[in-house]
Amino acid sequence: MYAIEAKGLRKTYPGGVEAVKGISFEVEEGEVFGLLGPNGAGKSTLLKALIGLIKPTAGRVRVAERDVTRWPPENLVRAGMSYVPQVANIFHGLTVRENLEMGAFCRSGGVAERVEQMCDLFGDLRPALRRKAGTLSGGQRTMLAMARGLMIDPVVMLLDEPSAGLSPAFQSTLWEQVAAVAGTGVGVCVVEQNTRRTLQHANWAYVLAQGRNRLDGPARQLLHDEEVVNLYVGRLS
Repeated sequence: MYAIEAKGLRKTYPGGVEAVKGISFEVEEGEVFGLLGPNGAGKSTLLKALIGLIKPTAGRVRVAERDVTRWPPENLVRAGMSYVPQVANIFHGLTVRENLEMGAFCRSGGVAERVEQMCDLFGDLRPALRRKAGTLSGGQRTMLAMARGLMIDPVVMLLDEPSAGLSPAFQSTLWEQVAAVAGTGVGVCVVEQNTRRTLQHANWAYVLAQGRNRLDGPARQLLHDEEVVNLYVGRLS
């Protein structure tokens, strides 16, 4: 079953500017899906349409085979969509535990058990449960944001440039955690500008350009595609 499907998504802004031009893709359960492209490619507009911050001009969005097109964000969360923004993704003044509990706002029960599961999945969180989230390192805050997004038991998680600002060493840790999340059966859609890293770790990837899909395929295959190397990745010396 697909965790999320987008079919023919378009977004035209007032004045006739078409930012997204008929994009379609699917993310399977347990798959890491990379959504790539330079600034201005349409990634941000597409992401906002998926999470309900803007309404697409045309096209459909389905989560776990359920049509959720034009649903507001709070209803999408209840349908199984989790979104981790690049910034403002944790409550700095709350403890780590309180952040996790806030992420479980739509659960009917089992919050304590889910917190334990998140601590098992993200090992740095357990010894920090009583610490204020603002005292964590940048990488630890990213892990907390992901764990907080998983508190609702989502079908799909959308990550907006999770590697931004992280050291190269911690980027490797990040991708290990993304793989661990996908290993639980969650479909993970990673919106990134770091093309090389994403193609090294994703299962499948789409490369966007000017609001359209430029290339797509198995991520490792795209990593060696001549056009991707020349335009987006660059050659290793």
